[in-house]
Amino acid sequence: MAANRKVFYNTESPYADTGIYRLGLDVMTHRAIPRFQEDRLYTIESHYNARPDLLAFDLYGSAGLWWVFSARNPSVLKDPTFDFATNQQIYLPSKNTLVTALGL
Repeated sequence: MAANRKVFYNTESPYADTGIYRLGLDVMTHRAIPRFQEDRLYTIESHYNARPDLLAFDLYGSAGLWWVFSARNPSVLKDPTFDFATNQQIYLPSKNTLVTALGL
């Protein structure tokens, strides 16, 4: 097996554009979530407190897309779990945005 063979993560992963090599990891390539007019402002409800995975599942059908909220709201969600707090306002990307941006 060649030392420079690149392996990719699942397309839903925040690391999908980051390579893995036999001898180590590549530098992380951050996946951007673009801003679109169809994004909506949302106030996090108490049952989603510190649970972006639950909201991702309810909105997109996949808990693995939990990271898109912090990618879309980097100035608000510096910690993707603990900043995901009740009454915090964030922008939610639409499913169409994720299909376009991430190739889902």
